[in-house]
This record gives sequence, C-alpha cells and structure tokens, in this order.
Amino acid sequence: MDSDEAITVLVVDGHQTFAELLGHALAGQPDLRWVGHARTGAEAISLAAELRPDVIVLDPELSDADGIAIAELIRVRQPDSRVVILTASEEQSLVRRATTAGAAGFLSKNGALGDVLNALRTAHRGSMTVSTDILARLLRSTTPATAPRGGVANGGLTVRENEVLQLMAAGLDARTVARRLGISVHTCRGYQKAVLAKLGAHSQLEAVAIATRRGLVRPDPR
Repeated sequence: MDSDEAITVLVVDGHQTFAELLGHALAGQPDLRWVGHARTGAEAISLAAELRPDVIVLDPELSDADGIAIAELIRVRQPDSRVVILTASEEQSLVRRATTAGAAGFLSKNGALGDVLNALRTAHRGSMTVSTDILARLLRSTTPATAPRGGVANGGLTVRENEVLQLMAAGLDARTVARRLGISVHTCRGYQKAVLAKLGAHSQLEAVAIATRRGLVRPDPR
C-alpha cells in the first residue's frame, strides 16, 4: 500500500517507552503509519489539529488533563479523526464515559498487540471495538433485574429504534448508522438517545450490554 493511503495514527500516552514501542509496531504495518506522539493533553490537541490523523490512540491517564475530556474535545473539533482509548484502568465508569464521548474503541493495555492494530483499522472503517474482557465486565455489571419477565421483549422500542440498536450492537457509529438507514446524523442521534433512555443506559456500550442481556440483539446485521 502507498504510504499516502495508509491510515495515519497519532499516539497520545505519557509513557515514552510504551509510545515508541507502539510506534515501531505501527511502522511494521503497510496499511498503518505513525505520524506523532503526544505526552500531554495540550500536546494532543495541538498535534491532532496540525496532523489531522485518521485515528488517535489515547491513554486517558494524562498528567495535565482528563484524557476522556480531551478525546471528546478532539472529536468535536475533528469529527473525521477517530479516537481509540487504550488504558490499564479497569474502572467501569471510564468505559461509559469513553463511549459517551464518542470513542471508536476501548482496549486494555493487557491485551494483545494484534487486537490494538485491528482496532485501529476497525475504527477507521467507522465501527467500534471493545476488548472482550472489558465487555464481559460490563455485561456482568448490568444486573439481571434489568431484564423483563418472560425473557425476550422489544424493550418498548419502535421499529426504527430497534434497527438503530442492531447497528449500534454491530459497533457502528452514528454517521455510519445514519448512512446505512438513509437518515440524517441528527435524526440518528435522536434515535440513539431514545434507545439509551428506554434501556436505562448512559452510553452506546452500556445499551448494547443491557440489550444483550434482554435478548434484544440479533446476530451481527452487517
């Protein structure tokens, strides 16, 4: 693949050694190109604006700022740059905040390097990746009490809301869902908010976890 066509990646991490190792791994991939390293939130905002990377790998534990807030700010300013969270933290609230902020992935630093590289490609395509261990913890955290009597039910969702839910479960972001359904992004986000409200969820990932427990999610609709 031509280097100009490769997916450009900015690494945001306070640990120099880790960032350089990840950078070397990216250099070995013909379809991925490491374009820079930011150590702080301020550097991340500056480099993201300068380099306009396709994907940003971000550790939320930054020395000068809340990394999730930085991710959300970058997404607002540069909606075409996808943000993948890579962290050693196991806090469930961090997962929910990251997905609410529009992160295109949430991965554990304890996972495999191949998973990280594949998550960057998936993010660039407009889908979401979540580490299986993180998803399992989130599924456990949504109590069985959220499930309706009798098992499978539509959760009070309309036909269109259910369509949106299925595509959310496939890991697609609002822009991709909107394009798939032939509706505007604004309308799609309205449906997503309705789905979250009806399921009692605070983020896309939590909504999918609850829907999975209730038996509302069908096999991958893609």
